[in-house]
Amino acid sequence: MTADTVTARTGARFARAGSLLRARELGIVLAIVIVFVAATIANPAFAHLDSVQQLLIGASLIALMGVGETLVILTRNYDLSVGSVLGLCAYVIGMTFRAHPGMPAILGFLIGIALGAAIGAINGWITTFFHVPSLAVTLAMLYVIRGVDGVIVNGHTIDPDVIPASFQAVSYRTILGIPWLALIVVIVVALFAYLLRSFRWARDLYAIGSSPDAANLAGIPSGRRVFIAFVISGALAGLAGGLFLALHAQIDVTGGNGYELSVIAAVVVGGVAIFGGSGTVVGAALGAVLLNTIDQALVATKVSSFWNQAIAGALLLIAIAFDRWLGLRVAKSLRSAKGAHRDL
Repeated sequence: MTADTVTARTGARFARAGSLLRARELGIVLAIVIVFVAATIANPAFAHLDSVQQLLIGASLIALMGVGETLVILTRNYDLSVGSVLGLCAYVIGMTFRAHPGMPAILGFLIGIALGAAIGAINGWITTFFHVPSLAVTLAMLYVIRGVDGVIVNGHTIDPDVIPASFQAVSYRTILGIPWLALIVVIVVALFAYLLRSFRWARDLYAIGSSPDAANLAGIPSGRRVFIAFVISGALAGLAGGLFLALHAQIDVTGGNGYELSVIAAVVVGGVAIFGGSGTVVGAALGAVLLNTIDQALVATKVSSFWNQAIAGALLLIAIAFDRWLGLRVAKSLRSAKGAHRDL
C-alpha cells in the first residue's frame, strides 16, 4: 500500500466525518421545517406573520446566550451561570433607568454587557487560575448571583413605566417584518461564526477542546483562551438581560430562571459536542430555533407543554449519543491511518 493511498483513505474518512457534522445542521433545518409544516396543517394560524415573529423572538435570547455557551463548551468547559446573569443584569438595568429617567437607551445595554463580562471574568479567572472545574465554579456562581439578586430585588418589581419607550422598542419594531431583536441575534451569530472560522485565537478553542494536553504542547495559551470564552459568554448573557427587559418591560427575582438548561440543550442539540472540540454557533442558534418551534407548535396544537421538556430531553440524549459515536469514528480513523503508515 502506497503513502498516497493511505493519505487518500484517511482524507476520505475525515471528509465523511465533516459531512456528518454539516448534515447535522442541515438535519436541524429540515426538522424545523417539518415541525413548522405539521403545526401549520394542524393550526393554520401558526404560519401567520405574528406567529412567526413570536417564534423568532422566543428563540432569540436562547440563541444569543448559546453563542457564548458554544465558545465555552468548545474548550471542554461549561457556563451554568448564564440564566442568573441575565436576571441580575436585567434588574440592574431596570434599577438604573428608575434612578436616572433620562438615561439613553443604549447605555442600558452597555451596562448589561459590562456587568455580564465582569461576572464572566470571575468565572474564567477562578476556572483557569485555580484550576477548579467550570461546572462547580459556574454552578456556585449561579447560586451566588441568585442570592445577591434576591437581596437587591427584595420583593420589588421593575415596572414598565420606568423603562424608556426607545429601549422597549427594540423588542417590537421590525424591518421588512423581521423583529429587531432577531436581527441583533443574527448579527451576533454571523460575527462569531466569522471569528471562529477566520481568527487563530478563535480556532484555538477547538484545539483546546480536542486535546488540552496537545494544545499546551503546541504553545497555545489555553488559560487565556478559556478566560476570554467565559468573558464573552458573560457579556452576551448581559446583553440578553437587556433584551429580556426590553421584551418584557418588567423584571423581578425570577427573571432568567431555568434559562441555563435551555441554552445548553439548544447548543448540544445544535451540534456542539458536549465533550468539546467541535460545533458551530450557527448550529447552536438553529438548535434554539428548533426547540422553540417545537414548544410553540405544541401550544398551537393544544398539546400539553410537558411534552416539550420530554422532547427536548430526548433530543439532548440523541445529540450526546451522536457526538460520542462520531468521536469514536474519528478515533478509529486515526488508529487506522497510523497502522497503515506503520505497514509502509
